[in-house]
Amino acid sequence: MRSVREIFKSKQSLLDEPEVEKLVEYCEELQDEIVEFKYQKTNNKELAMLDMLKEVIKGCNAIEKEQMEHKRFGFEAPNYEATISNLKSYIYSRCRDEKIWL
Repeated sequence: MRSVREIFKSKQSLLDEPEVEKLVEYCEELQDEIVEFKYQKTNNKELAMLDMLKEVIKGCNAIEKEQMEHKRFGFEAPNYEATISNLKSYIYSRCRDEKIWL
């Protein structure tokens, strides 16, 4: 599944439009529902863990790409501490929701 950033990568300014923001929120809700449906269908925690890991890897790849672009063009790097904190929060919340104990 393609991320919203991938879809709008050539028109980043469109992400600031209110209609697009609503569409992005709706897509995120649908993605969550799809994951929940897959889990209910199989009742398999392995599937939930696999989905979570795929999302984490995709996020890490996006951060690495963004970091390379910042180095290449000499821009100020984003706050990676916040990114790491958000990533940990995501992992812990998904594990809590899926009752996967680390």
